[in-house]
Amino acid sequence: MRKLAEGEVLSLTGLLKFESDGLAVAKTMQSLIKDDELKRQAESDVLAAEGRIKGIQQFINENSVTGL
Repeated sequence: MRKLAEGEVLSLTGLLKFESDGLAVAKTMQSLIKDDELKRQAESDVLAAEGRIKGIQQFINENSVTGL
């Protein structure tokens, strides 16, 4: 794979931070939800966010984005 430009690395970093922050908020909000159907949807959203984060991390690792 080609070396990523600095702007691409910054975008990837921002996306990972955005997803991580969103996951933290979603997990916090999940404990406040009383409605069962809404709670199931929130659990699904948390799992989806975790999957996206793992995907970004896997991309970073497999493509040596960090240069290590």
